[in-house]
Amino acid sequence: MTINCKGKLIDLSKPKVMGVLNLTPDSFYDGGKYKSESKILLQVEKMLLEGASFIDIGAYSSRPGAMHISEEEELRRIVPIVELLLKKNPSILISIDTFRSRIASECISAGATLINDISAGNLDNKMMDTVAQHQVPYIMMHMKGNPQNMKQLATYEDLLKEIIHYFSERVYEARLKKINDIIIDPGFGFAKTVQQNFKLLANIDLLKVLDLPILAGLSRKSMIYKTLDTTPEDALNGTTALHIRALEGGANILRVHDVKEAMECITLFNELTASNNS
Repeated sequence: MTINCKGKLIDLSKPKVMGVLNLTPDSFYDGGKYKSESKILLQVEKMLLEGASFIDIGAYSSRPGAMHISEEEELRRIVPIVELLLKKNPSILISIDTFRSRIASECISAGATLINDISAGNLDNKMMDTVAQHQVPYIMMHMKGNPQNMKQLATYEDLLKEIIHYFSERVYEARLKKINDIIIDPGFGFAKTVQQNFKLLANIDLLKVLDLPILAGLSRKSMIYKTLDTTPEDALNGTTALHIRALEGGANILRVHDVKEAMECITLFNELTASNNS
């Protein structure tokens, strides 16, 4: 449960937090919030001070039905921000949320550390080769289709069995290409109904059969705010409640908008675990 980030070994046996920075105008929760360099720097500094181990930067909105943008637009949004953050803090561990190999390659060349691919290489057949070439950790998520059509593809005979089969195939492909550090993300909200998301979370421990670190991306998602009949803005309490279940099920990384609350959740979970084992 250790990954190599720029020669620094990160131990994931104790849960870590990945803070989210969206550079998109249309993300479901914080779209358009971080438009200026000063706001971006302040938000990233805040997340790091609150305890984030990684900052995950995305410039292509992957919410259901999001607008498709060109590679050039994605590059224009993201590369200068990677450079800005690393100039300010050279030791920051930046994850790039993209399914495009060109974006991945240029961001790694600019100093990014991890690639977070919602498609596990299925939307760009050069992605795994790119990750292997640069030898960076690779987060592969479960999804069917793409952000534009995934809502219509939430049909499964056996949800958990199909997700595990999907990962075994994608991990096998990644290992053939000599990708060493792999993290799996079950993809809450991606080609899954609210009920399927809860079933997945209730059984997340079954993914441990793959013997890989697990990332849980639950923060302020529709499975929370639709169930509570509220909004993403009012879904922090629900997020924290579900984070405890994810940690109980073996999640190694929580990908979140609210770092302080996620770190508190991990601290309390660690105390519970230590008390149970003493």
